[in-house]
Amino acid sequence: MNSVATPGIGLAALCVVLVAAATAVYWGADLGSITVAPGAALRAVAQLSVVALVLAAALAHLWSSLLVLLVMFIAATLTAAGRAGAGVSGGWLTLAVGAGMAAVLPAMLVSGVVPMTGVAVVPVGGIILGGTMTATSLAARRSLDALTQRRGEVEAALSLGLTDRDARLEMIRSTAADALLPGVDQTRTVGLVTLPGAFVGVLVASGSAAQAAAVQILVLLGLMLAQACAVAVTTELVARGRVWRSGVISGARRRAGCGSR
Repeated sequence: MNSVATPGIGLAALCVVLVAAATAVYWGADLGSITVAPGAALRAVAQLSVVALVLAAALAHLWSSLLVLLVMFIAATLTAAGRAGAGVSGGWLTLAVGAGMAAVLPAMLVSGVVPMTGVAVVPVGGIILGGTMTATSLAARRSLDALTQRRGEVEAALSLGLTDRDARLEMIRSTAADALLPGVDQTRTVGLVTLPGAFVGVLVASGSAAQAAAVQILVLLGLMLAQACAVAVTTELVARGRVWRSGVISGARRRAGCGSR
């Protein structure tokens, strides 16, 4: 079996049925606008069609594959900043996403475990990047939410002599760490609850079960490291006031009248 989904009338019909069913559930359970599912489906089809055409050409060369990965990195950073609601300060999250990628992808390539070819670099790099983006956006959003909800505690800590950084860090450390739970849970339950994409992808490509397991283990462990690095950097950026949300600023910082401290 070379593919589980071959483009054609059957696939198109099934996709229409799935979207229609999702729309019906949205309407019946009053989960939101009935245009959500069709809109998301049309966007996915358009985006993946363009990506398929681009990748068909880009994966033929390493330099063009790295360019594709760079575009994906920029999109991931913008998405993380947007989800965190950090405004222009969200640009600092480039450091967090970059730290996660830098900790994992070069080691995979230099070791030779991941071949220095576009067809290998883009899929593996994309998976690591996607997980890193999610952890970064969750850590930033939850940290900023915690500072909003616990503003009084931050002020109290400042009055006791703590620095801005230490006062914020006391409020956000445990909250930001929650962003790592999805990745850790996925690693703990792999094979028991789910068969993630890398495993299924290798099997669909006619690889052996052992090869599929090896690739999936590599990806999961790489994700754990990348996400840990990203969350650590995100926490530090928020604690130092580099990433902030309008209104989520300590009294000391407001009095100083600066953009960051």
